[in-house]
Amino acid sequence: MTGATAAAFEAQGALAGLLRGASLEMSARDRAGEEALRAMLPPGTVVHINHAPGDTHHGIIAAAARLRRAGLIPVPHVAARYLASYTQLNDCLARAAGEAAVDQAFLVAGDVDRPVGPFDSGLAMLATGLFQRHGIRRVGLPGYPEGHPKLGQAVLDDALRAKLAFARANGLETFIVTQFSFEPAPILDWLDRVRRMGVAAPVRVGLAGPASISTLARFAVRCGVGNSLKALLGGHASIARLLVEAGPEPVIRALAEAPARAEIAGLHFFTFGGFRRTAAWLGGFRRPSP
Repeated sequence: MTGATAAAFEAQGALAGLLRGASLEMSARDRAGEEALRAMLPPGTVVHINHAPGDTHHGIIAAAARLRRAGLIPVPHVAARYLASYTQLNDCLARAAGEAAVDQAFLVAGDVDRPVGPFDSGLAMLATGLFQRHGIRRVGLPGYPEGHPKLGQAVLDDALRAKLAFARANGLETFIVTQFSFEPAPILDWLDRVRRMGVAAPVRVGLAGPASISTLARFAVRCGVGNSLKALLGGHASIARLLVEAGPEPVIRALAEAPARAEIAGLHFFTFGGFRRTAAWLGGFRRPSP
């Protein structure tokens, strides 16, 4: 076997490793039934249910129950600033565990400046002890390779360290899912930096599933993914080109070939172009070329 052939086999194996067990994200408003979900994804696929403004925890729990009945693993997002009270958080977690056998959740602050209740952060929710009380033993935390539109890097680093330390001290497992990016460099730089900070939690790299470039650009602006947005828009300046669909294949291949690929626990796909479209794309991309 030549060196080039061996490298190709190694890259193909790394690619398969990244895709194995990839998770997806869906809206609580996606009404796909259990049978449709079974047809789209293999059993045991992890599916996050995001909490957008206007969603309710009742809708998120109903979506989690549909996913569980379909043989999938639901991970509801719990948004601190959308919760009106301690009682509402308790009810949300109790029902998630009771109705959908949820044993892991993803903690976010919520996309509003002023909390509607007593919680302003994931750490404030963790401090209640309610996650452990309801059998949720694993919590996900966000990572931001390209920063946050409203928070500085030092604030993000301190918050991540505080949540990880609190979870570790209280017997909770943790994992990190990064905000999506359109090029590998910010992801790999961020991963190297947090590992040097002492962060050992498994990291799933967030990527955007296939969608039109105009759709991806809109979400990128909303989420503050500014630097790699330039890479996405490169060569797509005209209105006609903005209608072209883009997928994450180039970034995935670059990550698979990077020396730091062993530090990546897996991939997580945001479904801005639609949950069904991303699920179908993922199934096709996983299959080897003839």
